[in-house]
Amino acid sequence: MTKEIKKRRVEDSLLATKRKVPASKVFSPFRVVGNVSNGVPFAVGTLGSTFYIVTSVGKTFQIYDASNLHLLFISSQETETSITCLATHFHYVLAGFSNKVGIYRRGKVEHLIELPVKGIVVQHLCMFGDFLCASANNNTIYVYKKNAVNEKCPTSYYTELKVSSLQGGEIVSLIHLPTYLNKVIVVTKSNILLYNIRSGKLLFSSDEFPDQITAAEPAPVLDIVALGTVSGEIIMYNIRKGKKVRTIKMPAPVSSLSFRTDGSEHLAVGSTTGDLIFYDLERRTRIHILKNIHREAYGGVSKACFLNGQPIVVTTGNDNQLKEYVFDPSLSQNDSESVVQPPRFLRSRGGHSLPPTCIAFADSQSHFILSSSRDRSLWGFSLRKDAQSQELSQRLHKKKDGSRIGGSTNGEKFPEIITFSIENARQGEWENILTAHKDEKFARTWNSATKRVGRWTLATIDEGYAKCTAISPCGNFGFVGSSNGGIGVYNLQSGLPRKKYKLHKKAVSGIAVDGMNRKMVSCGLDGIIGFYDFSKSQYLGKLTLNAPITSLVYHRSSDLFAVALDDFSIVVIDAVTQKVVRQLWGHTNRISAFDFSPNGRWIVSTSLDSTIRTWDLPTGSCIDGVRLDCVATNLRFSPNGDLLATTHVNGNGIALWTNRAQFKSVPTKQVDESDFAHVLLPNSSGEGGASVLDGAFDDKDEDTSQNEIYGVYKSMNQINNDLITLSLGPRNKLNTLLNLDVIKQRSKPAEPPKKPEKAPFFLKIAGEKVGDDALVRENGPNAHGSSTTGAESEDKQLNAERELATFKPIGNVGFESSFTRLLREGHQSGSYSEFLENLVRLPPSSIDLEIKSLNSFEPFDEIVWFVEAISEGLSTNTNFELYEAYMSLLLKSHGDVIHANNKIPKIYEAFEKWNRNHCKENRLDELVKFCSGVINFISTS
Repeated sequence: MTKEIKKRRVEDSLLATKRKVPASKVFSPFRVVGNVSNGVPFAVGTLGSTFYIVTSVGKTFQIYDASNLHLLFISSQETETSITCLATHFHYVLAGFSNKVGIYRRGKVEHLIELPVKGIVVQHLCMFGDFLCASANNNTIYVYKKNAVNEKCPTSYYTELKVSSLQGGEIVSLIHLPTYLNKVIVVTKSNILLYNIRSGKLLFSSDEFPDQITAAEPAPVLDIVALGTVSGEIIMYNIRKGKKVRTIKMPAPVSSLSFRTDGSEHLAVGSTTGDLIFYDLERRTRIHILKNIHREAYGGVSKACFLNGQPIVVTTGNDNQLKEYVFDPSLSQNDSESVVQPPRFLRSRGGHSLPPTCIAFADSQSHFILSSSRDRSLWGFSLRKDAQSQELSQRLHKKKDGSRIGGSTNGEKFPEIITFSIENARQGEWENILTAHKDEKFARTWNSATKRVGRWTLATIDEGYAKCTAISPCGNFGFVGSSNGGIGVYNLQSGLPRKKYKLHKKAVSGIAVDGMNRKMVSCGLDGIIGFYDFSKSQYLGKLTLNAPITSLVYHRSSDLFAVALDDFSIVVIDAVTQKVVRQLWGHTNRISAFDFSPNGRWIVSTSLDSTIRTWDLPTGSCIDGVRLDCVATNLRFSPNGDLLATTHVNGNGIALWTNRAQFKSVPTKQVDESDFAHVLLPNSSGEGGASVLDGAFDDKDEDTSQNEIYGVYKSMNQINNDLITLSLGPRNKLNTLLNLDVIKQRSKPAEPPKKPEKAPFFLKIAGEKVGDDALVRENGPNAHGSSTTGAESEDKQLNAERELATFKPIGNVGFESSFTRLLREGHQSGSYSEFLENLVRLPPSSIDLEIKSLNSFEPFDEIVWFVEAISEGLSTNTNFELYEAYMSLLLKSHGDVIHANNKIPKIYEAFEKWNRNHCKENRLDELVKFCSGVINFISTS
């Protein structure tokens, strides 16, 4: 039995794949924000007088405009593995990954080169002339060449150059020097090799250097290569002469080198300690040091590069930062005594250096996301324009006496933020962000308008560590929960304490206030939920749960709040009645985060079991669930309900998911955990994801297949044949049928139409008299101005009347409508089902006309047939009120004829049959009156 179930699930999954059904019926992966760069050295490309910078963010690369660092392109497809090296060649970007090299233009791949050996990794790229050189981790250089002169990129395999252990160590860099035709310099960790790639010969090999080489850069001077070593020594080496020209000593290991080419003889040296050192080659001295521009914990400066012909240096590191510094012109007039000003910070792009932990949407338009991370920073990321993202400054405020407000004045960043809250009611007037930091006994205020830390530090009331924060909807009060159970309320404008609450015996894990500043709710690790009247400072009661409470989310529109317990459940509580209304079970590990949808109908939760579940509160069931490769640590719904933002244990960015339910309804059917699909996380390129409008333009076939898989319920026309069923059509159809006479009477004009005034003489002329040839041709010979005489037209009219008088319909030939035809055929076949189906579909005006047009002369066949059809319809117990209305119309139209001839056997038998179906036991009227009486008795007793 188990094998059959597994086989069925595999078949269902294959069927879903063929039908392109999304893995989640609620959320689709969209993109990632907050990623700028990683440890892979960037590449600088030149297009005329403009520069662009290419950075790697894992399996995709991003292209920035060097003049303003605006994001231009993102690679349209993810690579198979992480990108290991980058290079540029005019319009083309070359990215090495695994044993392949992708050649891209405007972010789209045009060529894909695969090295002949599998299992190796491309480490360095160098493209010049007709050749492309790619070195791999097996110390082999693979050379590719252009097939034709008009070919843009070299894609055909040419040769390979192997560097043995005797010739040198691991390859550090590939360099092509100007004037060195068909030659490439291979810099290894111990020496320098010069190869002729056309002939494949080794032309030169230098002696081994005492220190390990870590960086290499060609100098603007011919034949000179600068080498950086692990000891901090920089060697200027002349390839033509094969000897050292100069040696420069630096205080830290060298990770990158770059020469300034705008007229000043400067050398930028990046170190693994995160410092950027500038050396004047003419004066032979260090001129400036930029301390800790990239953090040493993340590898320091991975690359520093001067833009060609400009005094701008670009740096990047593994801390997800891309920065530009500029040298301003010297203020000294004498060139011999010129003073070089220190490089000025110009612009930067960045994000978190470590995975973010807490996020929140900072406005009601879903524009900014506020995010904190273990790297001790607080960022505001823009979802609309990458250049608007900014880190909030931690520079402290000064008092009048010169001292600082808000903490110590050391250069260290604040401790890691464990939770924060934001409220925009008083944005711009005073601080509107409140953060609690790790192992600190106070909370800090921040101002989102000025993008910097605020003036106040709000201490806990019982000397405990700050564990949770909240801000009132009015923006005036800040709440600080303590690890000892106390809650302090502060005025955010003045920073002064206002109220104190002491209910919990353990750490406070959640605080919330309703939208009217009347009711306050708190929870703690002791499992107690406290209710307070905030405006009157009164204690209203408490609710004790069976497990510690780890977090709380309040939905102000519905006055519902949910808490996550340590027993892996989510409890939903009504703040008005102080009662539990829902308890959601399903997660198998600790719940890390959850949030309400904006309309309060859903709760989306994530757990350490690597799942994201969507709960429907009216039914209390899990309507959607997905499994992830990476555990989600936090999630938030956007205020508009169009996006879901998640953070994960891996990755420095914030993942965005689109909400498909904003365009089509989502079935509330319970989803079993075994049916959860595996979903890939969003990526920077957006490949495999969906647009914001996902779901708005789905095909009908796809919707049908989704309905089949998700089990959408289709209502039945009739539950049981023994039950009286009303029609499924609109209710106003019955009212129109019963009151059609009144409607027609009201629709009559109030007064008869007036004869139009006498038209001017020039409007009486028509046809050929005014040159309207088209009208004459269209109307033919009988148009205005025709030559047909009055006698001929009278003869034609008399002939037509004579033919009409002599015509007698025989059999099926005649003026018979489909209504009459179906009625006659139903009598002949003994079943009026087709006639009844057509009768129900007709509009009220057509039904009235057809019933009035029934033949009311002997032998009264059509009236008898119609009564028999209505009797058959009543016997099916469907469309009950419509059949009664049709009978009422028949009696209104032909009641006098039926009453005068009710003794005729056919009419008598037809009405007797109708009466038996009409007056059965337990008719609808009796049932309705009985139910109404019982309900009134119960409600009033």
